[in-house]
Amino acid sequence: MSYQALYRVWRPQRFDELVGQEIITQTLKNALITGQTSHAYLFTGPRGTGKTSAAKIFSKAVNCHYLKDGEPCNECETCKAITEGSLNDVIEIDAASNNGVEEIRDIRDKAKYAPTVADYKVYIIDEVHMLSTGAFNALLKTLEEPPANVIFILATTEPHKIPATIISRTQRFDFKRIKPKTILERMEYILGQKGVEYEDKALKLIAKSAEGGMRDALSILDQAMSYGDNQITYDNALLVTGSVKNDLLLTYLEQVTGGQTKDALKTIQAILDEGKDLKRFVEDLTSTCQDLLLYRQDTEMVEEMELGIVDEKFKQLSETITDQQIYDIVEALNDVLNSLRFTTHQDVYLEVLTVKLTHLDAQPVEVASNSATPAGPEYHDLLDTIQSLKDQVRELSKEVKQQPKVVASADNVAPEVTKPSPIEKKPADTRVELTKIYPILDSATRDELNQFKQVWPDLMESLSVTQRAVMHVSTPVAASDDGVIVSFEYLFLYQKAKSDTDLKDALENSLDRIVGKAPQIVFVPENQWPEIRSDYLSKNGHPKPTSTEKVTTDSTTKSNSADQSEPPLPPEPGDIDTPAQEMQNENQANLVVKKAEELFGSDIVDVKDD
Repeated sequence: MSYQALYRVWRPQRFDELVGQEIITQTLKNALITGQTSHAYLFTGPRGTGKTSAAKIFSKAVNCHYLKDGEPCNECETCKAITEGSLNDVIEIDAASNNGVEEIRDIRDKAKYAPTVADYKVYIIDEVHMLSTGAFNALLKTLEEPPANVIFILATTEPHKIPATIISRTQRFDFKRIKPKTILERMEYILGQKGVEYEDKALKLIAKSAEGGMRDALSILDQAMSYGDNQITYDNALLVTGSVKNDLLLTYLEQVTGGQTKDALKTIQAILDEGKDLKRFVEDLTSTCQDLLLYRQDTEMVEEMELGIVDEKFKQLSETITDQQIYDIVEALNDVLNSLRFTTHQDVYLEVLTVKLTHLDAQPVEVASNSATPAGPEYHDLLDTIQSLKDQVRELSKEVKQQPKVVASADNVAPEVTKPSPIEKKPADTRVELTKIYPILDSATRDELNQFKQVWPDLMESLSVTQRAVMHVSTPVAASDDGVIVSFEYLFLYQKAKSDTDLKDALENSLDRIVGKAPQIVFVPENQWPEIRSDYLSKNGHPKPTSTEKVTTDSTTKSNSADQSEPPLPPEPGDIDTPAQEMQNENQANLVVKKAEELFGSDIVDVKDD
């Protein structure tokens, strides 16, 4: 194909050509000039605002040897290769189709190798919010400690879906919607370069329909050019965008606010006959209502925002319509817009909407508050009805106050009050994942547990405030190389932590950063942990402590002054010898005591006979 779409031909190749994002482009240019570029960037914002274009321009600028005022030269071999997409050191990845762990691991492994031609290897990951949780975890370590000659540029339209651990390791730039006036100027420049004739009203309509996206504006412009044989007319723009003429929108609003139901229905029928997009019609109607409301407050702002499309008919309607009418119309339009998305009979909803809008009557309020003329008989009847209702309420209130006194004087007994039956509470979910706990206990050791206890304060500091509030009463009670068991003092915090996947991801990511590995984390309630340990020991053939002796450790009792009559807690699974070792030490007096002394030292273990 020899023809290319306008948004591809006129894609910005320099920061100066990236319109509407002057703050971002100036910041990037200053970073390039001073050599203070970061290893990772996050570009966020609505579609068509220049995120990917800025990433490609930055990849050229950081590798260009003829940089001038932060702008790439676009003439050297490196710049040309990046523009053509043939340079192997600039890799653009679509995360929507490459969102698995394996793809990100492949990136992580290849990032270790030096660039082949350019000075920096640049990875541009578009729609990065589509990555899975595992893929984000695989990318996390590389973002934290990237190779010297690697730069990551992440682009997304939904930054709220990206983990905070990823965002904190990048420099974030928020691309904003481009103003209609800026889009209009850019389209006028492009059409001037191409020598295409156009009508001002058509370009203004396209600039407004683009909703802040330059790519959308150029796509609509391209379509209008094809339809009009290289001529951009207002009627063609209306057909391409599916919009309704501004004059017809104002006529419809005049009809519904004036209660002209038949005329308004005829207008709707005319719009249906033209095959207009009804959702677009409702959106345009809402936008017109917004302009009317704002125009009543600040005329200059609306004239600038609407690119001068404010005629005498618009001004006249703004003087006759009331603010309350605008509020009611917008609310009704919003309701019907949600319904149009899930129906195939849109014409029915539009006709019902029209009848509803023509019967929105705010006049009685205006007459009562603003008019100096006397109200009619209907208004007086309404006042009489309201006064009668007030009198009835007053009489009922007196009877209610007197009734308890009569009962008390007659029987001298307080009236019985029927208490509502208590609401049965659903049993809390206290199930413990034994299938995950037992494998950890099989290889649990005291050294692993001590390691996690030492880093636990640092781990808590790495969490957010809300996550720290949940974990502040937690402590690791058993650990192996593959996992760690964490007990919670309060049951409701255990339940909250168990259902919070973001909390588990944050803990595993932080542990990976602190101790160099991300073990599986399993939560248990503190009151169930002793029983779980005891069951595990009995199933694996370990002896339980008898009632005549007690091993005092940091995992079983908190103080030597504990109640002597309280039954002892079984020792940690990681503190018990395997069955093979038990056979070798079977001649010793007490295997549990000796093993505790070996693990904790004789100065900690306190053996007491009851």
